[in-house]
Amino acid sequence: MVTKRAGGGQPPLLGEVLFEFQRHGNILRVVAIDPKSGTEVIMVADPRQSKTVIQRLAARKLAYVLAKNQAKTQR
Repeated sequence: MVTKRAGGGQPPLLGEVLFEFQRHGNILRVVAIDPKSGTEVIMVADPRQSKTVIQRLAARKLAYVLAKNQAKTQR
């Protein structure tokens, strides 16, 4: 999955992404993990949304965090 972010920077390419879903009442806790770097992001989603949409949003957040971390290391 390739996502573009505002600002024109090149996002990192996401290969495999691991997802974990936990339902807590009327919210869904989603963890997206990049197995190569061990980076993980956590988000809360509406469980009424489709799994595909939730995974896309979590992967997008993961790509943002990876790009942010990559920019920090390049400074």
